[in-house]
Amino acid sequence: MRSSDESTSRVKPPEMIVIERRTGGRLLLRLLMFGLVISVLFNLAQFASYQDYVSAGDGPNERFESGDLAAADKIAIVEISGTIMPPFTERILKTIEHVSEDDAVKGVVLAIDSPGGLVADSHQIYHRLQELRQKKPMVVTMGRIAASGGYYVAMGAGPDSPIFVEPTTWTGSIGVIVPRYDVSKLAEKIGVESDSLQTGKFKDTLNPLRPMTEDERAMWGAIIDDAFLRFKTVIADNRSDLDLEQVGELATGQIYTADQALEAGLVDEIGYQEDAIAVLKEKLGLSEVRVVRYSYPATLVDLLTASAEARSHGPELLRDILESQVPRAMYFCGWPALTRK
Repeated sequence: MRSSDESTSRVKPPEMIVIERRTGGRLLLRLLMFGLVISVLFNLAQFASYQDYVSAGDGPNERFESGDLAAADKIAIVEISGTIMPPFTERILKTIEHVSEDDAVKGVVLAIDSPGGLVADSHQIYHRLQELRQKKPMVVTMGRIAASGGYYVAMGAGPDSPIFVEPTTWTGSIGVIVPRYDVSKLAEKIGVESDSLQTGKFKDTLNPLRPMTEDERAMWGAIIDDAFLRFKTVIADNRSDLDLEQVGELATGQIYTADQALEAGLVDEIGYQEDAIAVLKEKLGLSEVRVVRYSYPATLVDLLTASAEARSHGPELLRDILESQVPRAMYFCGWPALTRK
């Protein structure tokens, strides 16, 4: 007769083998799932790149906004929203080009809801709007905020184009900023120091691991002074009631409410987009018109941008610190850095 110990010793090994097989199967399943996820992400990236490539020569998608759907004459809403920077700058420029070439578009509403952005991008849009206004009458509407570069691009509509602001609009913030953080004291505490290899004393000028020298501050001061003078001149050239000296008094970096901006001569009327459209229709002498707006298919860049905006501000602050050595002159509202006001 067999003992219970002998029976147990014969049963255990098969049970252990079964457990090992199950564990191996789970590992294999996890590896397959991981590979599937990587494959899906890779294919999404490839599809987004292909979409950008095949649509590079196409214009924006047009959709009906308001008015008479059957009308042949159109008023185009050119929207400038969010931070003015790539890749959205290219879309704005492409929209302006599309509107300029569309003979059915008789007038343009420049709808701005932006805190500003890069100096070069703001001026590119301003320049293209200057060209557009030679062909199509324009009006400007400002939404929640049209500050700094957002106000700069509004000047592209010219002195004959009225600017409408909503009662709660914030505008102004006339000035230039070069973002920079000084984390040298923190670096000293944790034992990190800058030891860059460079060819000139200004090559490492925005290094956040050390304080800025007086020579560096003077160099950047000259750069942002140039951009600041251009900003003020653009306003003086396109606001008939303001000269350069008056603009200089307003260019403190201050945000202005709708009432303050109206009193200062920065805008023309408090009203809404429909009010601006009514004025433009009267100016064009049109009783029936189709108001249209433009959009672009969502790309992987849009999805990633939306995802980034949903994150907490902690990682964004770290990213800003790490990227602070990259020079970015900006017409932008609300960033602690090296400024000219």
